[in-house]
Amino acid sequence: MYESLKVASCVNPSEFDTIAPKVEPEIYKSNNIIQGNGDGGTIKSITYTDGAPFTSSKHKVDTIDTNNFSYSYTIFEGDVLMGIIDSATHHIKFVPSNDGGSIYKHIVVFNFKGDNKLPKDNINLRKDALKKSFKGFESYAIAILTCKLQ
Repeated sequence: MYESLKVASCVNPSEFDTIAPKVEPEIYKSNNIIQGNGDGGTIKSITYTDGAPFTSSKHKVDTIDTNNFSYSYTIFEGDVLMGIIDSATHHIKFVPSNDGGSIYKHIVVFNFKGDNKLPKDNINLRKDALKKSFKGFESYAIAILTCKLQ
């Protein structure tokens, strides 16, 4: 099963590990590299705040392709998997748009344990959370660019 999300953007934000706790301090407590240097194969740990519906997750960076503005990672551990998901692979890509900005595409492929499935309301909740996060990262990136241009 997979879910897809597209969000129009004028900026391609990066540095999730640094930006996430600044953009959404009510969700992200810390992001740490456990193994690797940030490239493919890197293992990361995310700790969520008390206000988030989950406490932690671990994921592996699968690929980073700066030439094609794409990034893939797989969540393989943590209560974010709700005990019903073996893993969730996120495929993120930025595609140029006609207005000079970009389209943020985010596809999630879930590998479930047995016959489990996500309830529709949970899928919508996850899509809304991804969109909110991205828009927060975009606002942060625009603010940084605006500061650098002044």
